[in-house]
Amino acid sequence: MSNFTLQRNAAGRLEFTSCQGDIHQDVVPVRAFPIAAPEEGISLTSSDGHELAWIENLADLSAEIRTLLEEELGNREFTPEIQRINQVSSFATPSTWQIATDRGATELHLKAEDHIRRLPPAALLITDSHGVSFRVRDMEQLDAHSRKLLDRFL
Repeated sequence: MSNFTLQRNAAGRLEFTSCQGDIHQDVVPVRAFPIAAPEEGISLTSSDGHELAWIENLADLSAEIRTLLEEELGNREFTPEIQRINQVSSFATPSTWQIATDRGATELHLKAEDHIRRLPPAALLITDSHGVSFRVRDMEQLDAHSRKLLDRFL
């Protein structure tokens, strides 16, 4: 179990209380490895950027604290997951992709092939021209049409 408490203050921001009773307002959770190991290595930092606590694994926390952290991290992180690539404007970059994500249909503007980053074992992180990162959890799980379009850029 943790040696601190975490709760939302009246303004809805995270409030950290250490085992010594020190209280810190506006605490920010930060994942060390948001893609490769999202449940492991979370730092709780103060509003001035100092680390207050290190969490090895979210599973080690009480359900209440884990829920607070997952909510806060979900609000801070925005990485839609690509479920299907419907169409691409060109097989050369820059190109516009019509995609379906877990957050709905959208367009992705790919400036260059090097904005597609391979992640182990078969995942991708694609950053569009606006700086939004899109994730492909497993290329092998995409439908044949999506894989065929994606293969042209890899």
